[in-house]
Amino acid sequence: MTNPVLYSFRRCPYAMRARLAIASAGLTVELREIVLRDKPAAFLDASPSATVPCLVTTDCVIDESLDVMIWALQQRDPEDWLKMPKAGFEWIARADGPFKDALDRTKYANRYPGVDPASQRDIAASFLTDLDQAIGDWMLDRPTLADFAIVPFVRQFAFIDKDWFDAQPWPGLQNWLARFLESDRFARIMEKYPQWQPGDPPVAFP
Repeated sequence: MTNPVLYSFRRCPYAMRARLAIASAGLTVELREIVLRDKPAAFLDASPSATVPCLVTTDCVIDESLDVMIWALQQRDPEDWLKMPKAGFEWIARADGPFKDALDRTKYANRYPGVDPASQRDIAASFLTDLDQAIGDWMLDRPTLADFAIVPFVRQFAFIDKDWFDAQPWPGLQNWLARFLESDRFARIMEKYPQWQPGDPPVAFP
């Protein structure tokens, strides 16, 4: 049986969370590393949105990162990430919506003429203040989908200005992020792969 194909880009937080769920599920996919400024025709043919991640199975194409996570965990969920209360999905919706909008307008301010990046950072920081207050070791009472759907975006925000981030009064959030960045799990999904070209031999992930 042919493994599903995952079009990915190492540093994209959406692709990171897809890889996190696939690795947690213990599935094997054929990873095709995409360079976003040089998208191959096979990827553009597969992905309706022309964005990563894009998972191609024998039955369907899954073009949204959260859907890739849920698909993988529905195949196998040894860590019970999907067994979380409604609050976990509400956190993900806030992160994917208002927080990510503010993150982009902080990090890529030149793409949004007339938008004040400082005010956008304040909007993002308000969400992170709430998240810090919710976090113990994990967002809920144990690791769930919410942690690993959100932490790649907190990482992206933190590294806009790491000194500023580290100076904020967010001890729970900062420890949560630091444990993730130091984990074998993070190292496993951040291995480097060469840019995929048609005709290359399959690369198994993880």
